[in-house]
Amino acid sequence: MDTAGNGARRGRQRDPERMRRVLEAASGQFMRQGFDKTSMDAVAQASGVSKVTIYRYFPTKEALFEACIGSRTDTVFSDLSPAELDPRDPRGALTRMAERFLALKRSDLGIGAFRTMYAAGSQQEAACRAFLRQGPEKLVAQVARYLGAAHLAGSLVIEDPTRAADQFLSLFFGMADIRAMLGLGKPTARQDRELIAQNVRLFLRAHGGDAR
Repeated sequence: MDTAGNGARRGRQRDPERMRRVLEAASGQFMRQGFDKTSMDAVAQASGVSKVTIYRYFPTKEALFEACIGSRTDTVFSDLSPAELDPRDPRGALTRMAERFLALKRSDLGIGAFRTMYAAGSQQEAACRAFLRQGPEKLVAQVARYLGAAHLAGSLVIEDPTRAADQFLSLFFGMADIRAMLGLGKPTARQDRELIAQNVRLFLRAHGGDAR
């Protein structure tokens, strides 16, 4: 999916530097102001890109928001090499994926995005659907692809990769996550390492991996 212009006009060349500035500025605005209060005028001013140009790339605020979420989600696992995602080594691969996922969830941008969507609620259905599509659903799909490969390699027993991926990532939504969302502090790096080790061990035990 072309997250940078779900609705952008076909055939129009996009300047990568302008796109970066627009997405960076918009992400900051959405995080600080929320979806409703973010305006294209503010994004144009913060990015130094004209509002006319922004609208050429993103015809609606929902499309811009979707691009912001998608551009961040696409980078979560992108630096993991094939060797690091070896389907014969689920413990190592799942640990690395969990580290990237938690880094996103603990970041100010990740927390801000969830807060924005919870605040928007049913008043901004299009934005909420865009967030779901480019955030959680995309991450689940990426983990599911690995789990399917691990199943084929015989290192895990995964009947439904999508469901298993959802369950794996859901292990990282708990009390620490709630505290962070409420602005009551984030876990330490050591606490997150322990959480990752425990959750990977639990998942491997449930799906036939080495859970020692």
